[in-house]
Amino acid sequence: MTTQADTMEKIVALCRRRGFIFGSSEIYGGIGGFWDYGPLGTELKRNIKEAWWFDMVRNPPVGPGGVEFQMVGVDCSIIMNPKVWEASGHVGGFSDPMVDCRHCKGRFRADQLDETPCPMKPSKMVGQSDKCELTEPRAFNLMFQTYVGALQDETSIAYLRPETAQGIFVNFKNVLDTSRVKLPFGIAQMGKSFRNEINPRNYTFRSREFEQYEIEFFCHPSEADMWYEFWRDVRHRWYTDLGLESEKLRLREHVGDELAHYAKSCADVEYDFPFGLSELEGIANRTDFDLKAHIDKSGKDLSYFDDQRKERYVPYVIEPSGGIDRSVLAFITEAYSFDESRASPQFMKFHPRLAPIKAAVFPLVAKDGMPDIAEPMYREIKKRFACQYDPKQSIGKRYARMDEAGTPFCFTIDGQTKEDGTVTVRDRDDASQIRIDKSRCVEYLQDKLGL
Repeated sequence: MTTQADTMEKIVALCRRRGFIFGSSEIYGGIGGFWDYGPLGTELKRNIKEAWWFDMVRNPPVGPGGVEFQMVGVDCSIIMNPKVWEASGHVGGFSDPMVDCRHCKGRFRADQLDETPCPMKPSKMVGQSDKCELTEPRAFNLMFQTYVGALQDETSIAYLRPETAQGIFVNFKNVLDTSRVKLPFGIAQMGKSFRNEINPRNYTFRSREFEQYEIEFFCHPSEADMWYEFWRDVRHRWYTDLGLESEKLRLREHVGDELAHYAKSCADVEYDFPFGLSELEGIANRTDFDLKAHIDKSGKDLSYFDDQRKERYVPYVIEPSGGIDRSVLAFITEAYSFDESRASPQFMKFHPRLAPIKAAVFPLVAKDGMPDIAEPMYREIKKRFACQYDPKQSIGKRYARMDEAGTPFCFTIDGQTKEDGTVTVRDRDDASQIRIDKSRCVEYLQDKLGL
């Protein structure tokens, strides 16, 4: 019987073998909490990011009641003035409780002891193992500290950003002054963030270096509840539309003490991974907390004058904030399929928009003029779609490679192609095959992929 742990092990092994994800600096033994994306993983991640940018920024959804709004982008520095993090509360309050084990010298989050395996007795959790002798909890700041300039003293301390949101808030006035945007409007950003996690775990889900996509949507305080519900539903539906099954995906509202001190409302989009139900994205009504915090710290006016309302106010902010690496892992987990009746039982059933390779072209054999037909077909397809040409090994092994890469369609040139100009098209999902004229390959992909 296959367990959830077995499934996760198979997914990790496939990702390593096929070049989706590698451990960072593997030849030196790696480094905990850091990961590299290989050729297929890079294409998959890029496709997810491009889908998000197109759907949310370049072609944003229509708001409640048919309201259209503007979305613009920024790309802010990873290292910012440390006063930014003082104003946001990260310097003083961005910490987790940490304990050490006097026996194994391990370091663990005090609030996760009952879900962290003991290094000396993996069958038990740290909080339940008789092998553990734990210290009292103490606060551990999660920000990576560095220095700017030639001297390393208190005056040159800086931090790698723990989130991308604050770059948007401190540029609020710059965007207003240069983009002619009017409320309601959104500012979007994708980029790297860094958190010195005590226990990075669950493969790439909780890492020390990760990438986010975030929107800060600015609106009138009286409309914030409406926009919160709008963005909550839009972001949940986006994952479903790209192939995450509804029974594995959950939209969960925060209640009571679970709400952050700055949030009026918050919901998590959660996915049921083999290691458990975990957050992909949070959608929060952050009220005017952030802008007011930066007004107080910087002394700058970050209010907005509303021409239509003839009113000046500090906007409320609705924030959809998602982890790109977590999304990658969710789409990989969802795509992973196993069918013992197939010659190649493992395959990746990616949504067409996300598939790293959209098509592959194979000459059945690398002779008899078949490559002469296959190569021009490949060159024509790759002008429009990510495509791979592979003339080597048996056709079964080539199909298996493409199945594991998640390639939706494979075109094979064989002896019949020379006779009537048709090629075999193989479908990844059910391994069925049909023949079409070789001149129709691009048209066929456009129709089937919907791209």
